[in-house]
Amino acid sequence: MMWWHEVTAREPEFAARVRQRFQKTKQCTLATIRKSGAPRISATELDFAEDELWLGCIAGSVKARDLRRDPRLALHCGTIDIPDTRQGAWVGDAKLAGVAHEFTDPDRPGGSHRFRIAVTEITYLTIAPTEDHLVLETWHPDRGLRRRRR
Repeated sequence: MMWWHEVTAREPEFAARVRQRFQKTKQCTLATIRKSGAPRISATELDFAEDELWLGCIAGSVKARDLRRDPRLALHCGTIDIPDTRQGAWVGDAKLAGVAHEFTDPDRPGGSHRFRIAVTEITYLTIAPTEDHLVLETWHPDRGLRRRRR
């Protein structure tokens, strides 16, 4: 696992593209694990503040309860359709997996929850400008950044 500032230090260009992609839309999709072990998806907002990744949750929300019980998560950027006319102009698709660490902030209103995310994996998928193949980039703390054509 690595904090976002560590990912940024190791792979600044890649981290900047992933961050930009997540910030193209306000909402992203969060996957957590229910008490039963089943997955749960929820809309959420990801905040890149203080050079870290943060999630906020309303006090007592089901996603906060999920993360307190099992802090593993996955995040998927907001979906933007591939343009019909120029597929190479597509802004791509970003996903990350990580572990939530609750941060207690007495200044947060209503006892809301704030979680700092340690990253375990990132994927970024785009269409090559030539529009003849996909470019899949994956980052892992132990393996670093890898690029593949598909």
